[in-house]
Amino acid sequence: MEAFLVSTGLVAIAEIGDKTMLLAILLAARFRRPVPILLGILVATLINHALAALVGQLAAGLLSGPWMKWVLGLAFLAFAAWALIPDKLDEDEAPPALKAGSIFLTTAVAFFFVEMGDKTQVATVALGAQFHNVFLVASGTTLGMMLANTPAVLLGEVAATKLPLKYIRWIAAAGFAGVGLWVLLTR
Repeated sequence: MEAFLVSTGLVAIAEIGDKTMLLAILLAARFRRPVPILLGILVATLINHALAALVGQLAAGLLSGPWMKWVLGLAFLAFAAWALIPDKLDEDEAPPALKAGSIFLTTAVAFFFVEMGDKTQVATVALGAQFHNVFLVASGTTLGMMLANTPAVLLGEVAATKLPLKYIRWIAAAGFAGVGLWVLLTR
């Protein structure tokens, strides 16, 4: 249960102001249909984060040893520093125009690819390595993504302009740093 709760909390906070949240706002403004957007986010995140957690678990199994705690601990400390850097959605990262297919498919594909290499995906790899439980980590990180992105989709740009993103980044950084220190001091 610890893996689920830590994964949920870290990703929910880290996702606020992240480029995938900005993508959610962009899709909501463009399509104005929250249900297929939220379902697309859910499916894309489940697949992406399950694969990321599996990679983390497999890497931890292959690279086990006392030095692994240093790799994981320092990785979480690096995520803490990364969380302090604001994300922005560049013009070339806008979702594809909806010419064929559905809003759901557009959202799922866009979210899957925008999440590649994103700090929440990389954090999911590290959480998979830390907790060795793909199901709980992927479930937790997906819930965290949905907790952050559902209000973004439902409230759109209004929520993005009213949230104190600077302080939320600090909280996310503190969460990552706390987990990093916990790994370094307890394993």
